[in-house]
Amino acid sequence: MQNQISTSPGRASGGAAGLVGAHEPAAAQRHSVLTAFGRPRNPLNNRFVYAVISQRAHGLSIGVNLNPDKRCNFDCVYCEVNRDDPGQESRVDIGAMSVELERMLDLVQANKLRELPWFRHLPAELLALKEVALSGDGEPTLCPNFHDVVREVAYLRSRGTVPFFKIVLITNASGLDSPDTMRGLRLLAVEDEVWVKLDAGTQEHMDRVNNADVPLWKILGNILLIGRQRHIVIQSLFPLVNGEEPSADDIAQYVQRLLQLKNAGAQIDMVQVYSAHRPPHRPNCEHLALKALSAIARRVREKTGLKAQVF
Repeated sequence: MQNQISTSPGRASGGAAGLVGAHEPAAAQRHSVLTAFGRPRNPLNNRFVYAVISQRAHGLSIGVNLNPDKRCNFDCVYCEVNRDDPGQESRVDIGAMSVELERMLDLVQANKLRELPWFRHLPAELLALKEVALSGDGEPTLCPNFHDVVREVAYLRSRGTVPFFKIVLITNASGLDSPDTMRGLRLLAVEDEVWVKLDAGTQEHMDRVNNADVPLWKILGNILLIGRQRHIVIQSLFPLVNGEEPSADDIAQYVQRLLQLKNAGAQIDMVQVYSAHRPPHRPNCEHLALKALSAIARRVREKTGLKAQVF
C-alpha cells in the first residue's frame, strides 16, 4: 500500500446498587451535558465492560475493553490511560465479558442506569444506548482473541434477548490486516461501523502526536484496505501540545491524505474532528480551541468533499 498512498518525510453484583460505590464525590454527581462528555469511563466494577457518555456517539456507549493489559502500539500524547500502572490479564475472558455485557444491556433496557449516582442527573436522551464499542485501554486489534470477542458480542445480539444494538470497532488501524482481525470483521453486520484513527498527514506529525510503533504508510494502507471493503468513519484528534497548535502544513498534509484515500476507493462516511475531551495522562497536552477545530473541518469539506463534523 505504500506505493498507492504516499506520505511526506472485580465482577459486578446482580443489582444496580452494587455496581458502583456510594462514595462518589458530590461535585461529580452534578452533571450537565457538557461535563458528561468529559467524564471518564465507568466500569461499574466490571473487568471488561464499561459505560461512558460519548460525544462522538451522541450519548451512551457501552464499551468492551479488549486490552485490560493496556497493550497498545501507539503512545498518544492525549491518551487518558496511565500506562505507568501495570495492566491486568492479557486475554479477554469471553464468559465473564459476555455476562457483564448482558447485565449492562439489561440495566440500560430497564432504565436502571439512572439509579446510579454516575448517571442520575443526565437527560434521558444521553442514556439511550447508541452503540456497543470494541475499544478499551489499548489497541483492540492487538487483543489475542479478538475474533472470539467479536463473535460473542455478535452472538449475544443475535439471540434477540435485548434490543438490536450497533457494534462499533474503534481502532488505530494498525492491525486491520491481521488474519484474526479480518475474521472478526467479517462477523459485523452492515449496520455496524469501523472508526479508524488518522491524526496526521506526515510521519513527523504522527511521531509527535501518536508516538507509534508503526509507520504512517501502514496506517494509510490498512485504512484503504478496510475502506474498500466497507464504509468507515475517520476519527482525527488534534491536540494542543506544549501550547502549540498543528501547523498549517500539518493540516494541509492531513487533508491531502484524506483526499488520496477517497480517490483510491476508501468509503469514508464521516470525518470526526475533535480534541482531548477527557483529562490526558500527559500534562503537556490540552484541548484545541473550537475555532481551530472548525477551521480544520471546513478545510476537509472544501478540499475533499467529505462530510466532517466537529466534536
